[in-house]
Amino acid sequence: MLNINKLYEISQRLKLVFILIAIAIVLASTLLSNRLAKSLAAEEQRKMEIWGEAIHQSIIANENTDISFISSIIQGNTTIPVIMTDENNNVISSLNITEPKTNTAEFYAKEIERFKANRPAIKIKLSNSVQYLYYDDSRFLKQLYYFPYIQLGVIIIFALVAFFAFSGTKKAEQNQVWVGLSKETAHQLGTPISSLLAWVDLFKMRHQEDKLIGEMEKDVNRLRIIAERFSKIGSKPDLQIVSLDETLLNAVQYMTNRSSQKVAINCHFTTDEHLFIKLNVPLFEWVIENLCKNAIDAMDGIGRIDISVVHKNEEVYIDVKDTGKGMDKRKFKVIFTPGFTTKKRGWGLGLSLAKRIIEEYHGGRIFVKQSELNMGTVFRIILKVNS
Repeated sequence: MLNINKLYEISQRLKLVFILIAIAIVLASTLLSNRLAKSLAAEEQRKMEIWGEAIHQSIIANENTDISFISSIIQGNTTIPVIMTDENNNVISSLNITEPKTNTAEFYAKEIERFKANRPAIKIKLSNSVQYLYYDDSRFLKQLYYFPYIQLGVIIIFALVAFFAFSGTKKAEQNQVWVGLSKETAHQLGTPISSLLAWVDLFKMRHQEDKLIGEMEKDVNRLRIIAERFSKIGSKPDLQIVSLDETLLNAVQYMTNRSSQKVAINCHFTTDEHLFIKLNVPLFEWVIENLCKNAIDAMDGIGRIDISVVHKNEEVYIDVKDTGKGMDKRKFKVIFTPGFTTKKRGWGLGLSLAKRIIEEYHGGRIFVKQSELNMGTVFRIILKVNS
């Protein structure tokens, strides 16, 4: 079992390493994209300054000016949105901008304000007036800005899909293993239990006054019930409305009779009224017994177990508290993992099956409510109350 625990810890560390690597890749990609975007933005600013100067030169051109060269510079801008205005913000010309069919003036006023909010305009001084050149990031630059976030979104979606697919497949495989193991255990127990029942009947006929035979019969019947519990794993349980108080008391009585006198197990009910809940009694009793057995092991056979029942609104809270060794908070969820155990003996299936019985069969919840090292642990079960 220690090997299984180590494998679990290794798998958790590998998951963490994978997540850290993915984050590092995304951060590196984001930083690189931002650096490239800043370089491209600076390059576009230089182009706009040259473009503005070309406009200025084209306006003041004389017979000695190479107009064809200036025109090639002006026409070379095919990606950067540009708006040129006079000193009163009246639009003189625009480039690489799709105009609406209506409300053109309002559209350009909003665009100018948007361009102005991102960067200052380039001033073009003429002899008798001033013109202003407003420009926005090119489509390629915007794509470069958004690329890291799109990449991050794709990675997150891929990771989520892979996680849920892997978890679903793994859970299905685990379920098949546990169901097969449970049914095979029940099948293997069936024959010796039937034989033991026959021997008990024979002893009862020959030694009618021997009280030990009665106790032996109870234990053999208990084995039969345990086999039935295992056989029901994986099948839809038969839930019946029963008294929760009586069910808990029966489970506690069974554990008390088979535990050391140094272990005290007590039930505490907030009211004298019986709570009736839909339960599969054999499976639910097995959960309580399993929690009690774990508590006894954690207390090294000496201590106290208190089972408290509180009815609140439409739910009932069942707390199983012990005075054992307790556990670290990091193990609160891990202990319900199949195969995980801190004991030298055992398969680590008890709490995993208890979780399945409570949550999948009874529609409730089971979790570690509280635990402190050397102080004890509190397991909580939450079930719906039948109105």
